[in-house]
Amino acid sequence: MQHDLQLRAAARAIYDACYPSEEWAPCSFDEAERYGTVHYRQAVGAAQEARRALATPMHDQLTLPALA
Repeated sequence: MQHDLQLRAAARAIYDACYPSEEWAPCSFDEAERYGTVHYRQAVGAAQEARRALATPMHDQLTLPALA
């Protein structure tokens, strides 16, 4: 993922938000990335999902009920 700087930055932001201290994750983002921890993989997965959600046009995301 080192070649995709935007995805890496999003994963880091998610990691830092979800695992703000050693109480939540045993190591920093850089260490988690190096060792491929479950916390890191979850943050990357969340970043990939966020990218897909942000790339999808809003009208495809929302299903509004028909007005009576």
